[in-house]
Amino acid sequence: MSTGALKRVVVVGNGIAGLTAADTLREEGFDGELTIVGDEIHPAYSRPALSKALLLDGDTLSSHTLPPASHGARELLGVRATGLDPDRRLVTLDDGTSLPYDGVVLATGSRARRLSELPDEVTLRGLDDALALRRRLAGRPSVLVVGGGPLGMEIASGCLAAGCRVTLVSQGEPLTAQLGPHLARVFTTAARERGLTVVRTGPARVAGRAGDVHVALDDGTVLRAEVLLTAVGDIPNTEWLAGTGLVVNGAVPVDTRGLARPGVAAVGDLAAFPTPRGRRRVPLWSSAIDQGKSAARALVHGDDAPPLSFQPYFWTEQFGRTLKAVGPLPAAGEPVYVDGEPGSGPALMAWQQEDGSTTAVALDYRIPVPRLRRMTRTPA
Repeated sequence: MSTGALKRVVVVGNGIAGLTAADTLREEGFDGELTIVGDEIHPAYSRPALSKALLLDGDTLSSHTLPPASHGARELLGVRATGLDPDRRLVTLDDGTSLPYDGVVLATGSRARRLSELPDEVTLRGLDDALALRRRLAGRPSVLVVGGGPLGMEIASGCLAAGCRVTLVSQGEPLTAQLGPHLARVFTTAARERGLTVVRTGPARVAGRAGDVHVALDDGTVLRAEVLLTAVGDIPNTEWLAGTGLVVNGAVPVDTRGLARPGVAAVGDLAAFPTPRGRRRVPLWSSAIDQGKSAARALVHGDDAPPLSFQPYFWTEQFGRTLKAVGPLPAAGEPVYVDGEPGSGPALMAWQQEDGSTTAVALDYRIPVPRLRRMTRTPA
């Protein structure tokens, strides 16, 4: 589709993927009618901050804010998209109206996966979730977190810092599946030293009734706390695309530029794009930004747009330690120390992966991300 044929673009989703796509459309010369639809009433915000700084009493409630948008789009906030007609090029909204488009960006993200329908099962996905949890933590309740991935561990860290007694339930050692055993040990050691109780189990169930919810472990043990929070993954928000033929196995597959079909881009947590390890979703903040840029360029420039050049970047702050990682994770085996040495101090490390790629990791180490990227290489 040429720039001249692109008069109206609708971006469905006001997270970082949709925001980046909108900004990039303008940067690439699109000067037509731009509309952004967001089901939250809030302007776009930093989701990673929700499980980090925002949970702490010392935060000024500004850690999640982003610079004001410069795209000049018409923003429809607090409105949900309920349908897409790719043939008629229409987006249907829950207020009964429809938005015509020449190009559309699907960026409705994902929601927290739940273990029950009980209202006392707390999840942390959006800004309202984080603010509600922050208010509850002010009373220093006992907290039970189910999920040993990065989100569960970050939440547990924030709850401990708020003065709560925290137990984390994990299938296997926390973070091992995401980071690899070496880095997982670093963080679980720090967590236990700060007072986190870790319970390893097989599949756990959330059960009970309103006002009396609990976690049942695989050995029959029952755990209770004043706040029960689960962090067990996400589900792409693709239900509104039913009947379009765009959804495969719960996600929207796209090409190397982020297009699901001509004029239809999909970015962020709902998109599955080609990677060196196969077509997959990569629900990371940096991934959403890279996808948003690539897809917007494809809408404006068509086949002349460059393909997505994606290099994974992950960062976390928890239990007094920080990590920046560029390259594929988990990292297997032991690292090569570029700077620092084994122990508790800052270190700059690298792993050579089986596929020939390199993963560079800064642990409590001040280093610009571009330098980390220069330490990596991608297999031919």
